[in-house]
Amino acid sequence: MPSAIYGVVIADVLASSARKDVRALLGKKLTAASEKHLREKRIRLPYSVTAGDEFQTLTEQLPSLPALLLDLRAGLQPLSLRVGIGIGEVSDRIQPPVNHLTGEAFQLARVALENVKSRGLYKFEVLTAFGSHNEPFNQTINLVYGLHDTLVSRITAKQWEAIGRFLDEPALEPTAKRLKVDVSTVSRNLKRGYYWQLSETVKVAEAFIERTFG
Repeated sequence: MPSAIYGVVIADVLASSARKDVRALLGKKLTAASEKHLREKRIRLPYSVTAGDEFQTLTEQLPSLPALLLDLRAGLQPLSLRVGIGIGEVSDRIQPPVNHLTGEAFQLARVALENVKSRGLYKFEVLTAFGSHNEPFNQTINLVYGLHDTLVSRITAKQWEAIGRFLDEPALEPTAKRLKVDVSTVSRNLKRGYYWQLSETVKVAEAFIERTFG
C-alpha cells in the first residue's frame, strides 16, 4: 500500500448540547481509546480534540478503518458519533498533534463529515461517510455504511455494553463473567444489537478497502 495515502478520521458527538459533561467524558474516553488503538497499531497519532466535541486521528493502515470505527463507537458509549473519513495524501511530516496536519485527506474527511451533518448523501440519516478521489469506491462504501448506520442507530446501551466487551475478548463466557450476566443474555444482546451484521460489515469493508487502495 502506498505510504503517501492515509486515512483521516474526523468525528463529533451527536446531540452534545444535551449533555453537560460531554467535554470531560469525551476527553476521558479518547485518552483510553488512544492508548488502546496506538498499542494495537490501528492509529498513527493519538486522538486530538479540535474544538468543542470534535476530534481527529490518522490511521495506521487503511484496511483497519472499519474495525477502528466499530471499536470507537463501542468504546465511546454513551456518546454517539458522526464520523467523516478522508482517504488521500497528507501534506506535512507525520507528527502530533494531528490537528496541526493538513492535506487532501483532511479536506476529504471534513467534506465527508459535513455530508453526514447536512444529510447530503441520502434522504435517510447516516452516521458515517467516506471521501476519496475514487468515486465508485465512495458510492459503494457510503451505501454500505448508510445501511449499516440504520442498524447502529437502533442499538441500546445494554447491547453496546455487550458488543464492547465482546470486541475486547470475542468469547461468550468471558464476556458474560465480565458483565456479571449469563451467557444467554450476552448472546441475546449481541444478536439484538446486530453485532453479527456489524462484524460482517467490518470484514467486507476491510477487503473492499484493501482491493481498492492496496
